[in-house]
Amino acid sequence: MAKGEKRATVMRLQSAARLTRTALAARLLAHGLYAGQEQIIMALADQDGQTPGQLAQRLGVRPPTITKTINRLQVQGFLTKQASETDARQAHVHLAEPGREAIRSIEKTLKKTEKQALKGLDKKDQKLLAKLLSRIEANLSEIVEDEEDEEDAEDEILEATPDRIF
Repeated sequence: MAKGEKRATVMRLQSAARLTRTALAARLLAHGLYAGQEQIIMALADQDGQTPGQLAQRLGVRPPTITKTINRLQVQGFLTKQASETDARQAHVHLAEPGREAIRSIEKTLKKTEKQALKGLDKKDQKLLAKLLSRIEANLSEIVEDEEDEEDAEDEILEATPDRIF
């Protein structure tokens, strides 16, 4: 594949992702949710009572981002936070009743957006696309993991090197 074609593929992938997020955000707003909030609600639907750190790790975002979103969802009445019974430094995030009620709306919104995005693709093409996107995710996850491993190795070297005053 020529260099320009590779660049065009990445640009198309970025464009498709951006348009998908825009379409999803517009539909979520009709239910009183902002983009990204649905991910926290769905993660809590799978396992309620996670800590902000667990949610951040699960969703692949930084803890400050999760904290802001959790606080906004709490103000909106979708979530509650409770102090941990075993560790006073930790809080656990739970779905409030409006959060539980939003799950079905979120699922419908995700399905509608997916249906729109995949319109014109037969089941075989949809299955192939899912497989290819999984491969792309794995490839890019390897890059992120490699960079994190390099940073960890650099930190270990710095920690092992005694400070010297000359």
